[in-house]
Amino acid sequence: MKTTYSESFIEQALVKVYARGGRTIRSVSEEMNVNHFTLKNWMRMKSSKLSGLLTKEKRPQDWSAAEQLTALHESHGLSGESLHAWCREKGLFAHHLSDWRTAFCTDAKLLPNTRELRTLKDENDQLKRELVRKEKALAARPIAGRSTPHTGTDA
Repeated sequence: MKTTYSESFIEQALVKVYARGGRTIRSVSEEMNVNHFTLKNWMRMKSSKLSGLLTKEKRPQDWSAAEQLTALHESHGLSGESLHAWCREKGLFAHHLSDWRTAFCTDAKLLPNTRELRTLKDENDQLKRELVRKEKALAARPIAGRSTPHTGTDA
């Protein structure tokens, strides 16, 4: 017959097993009269819930521009402890808001467009490759009056 346990009992069992010290999980489960595989399953479910909560939190650099603007509007009138409390609630620091405010206030035309920057870098790489190719071809070309290609040193 399958035994069902209350949430409070499961929480107490998990507190006990995490604070077990040098004892094994099996000894804690025997003390609580619970199958040790059941206890291990509860531990696994608890850790997966915690990891799920941790991965759902958003890093400040993952916030979109619209979310940053909303955060700036929400925190605009706050200062001191109320600002820090709001930041803790959102998982931010006050310096993130300052950085975002500065980014919104700078002229967007001054910042290079990533697509344009990528195009310029690609063009630069292509020109460098072409220059190397032409230098090799020039070095391999014989100089007038010599029968062997120029190696860069005079014999």
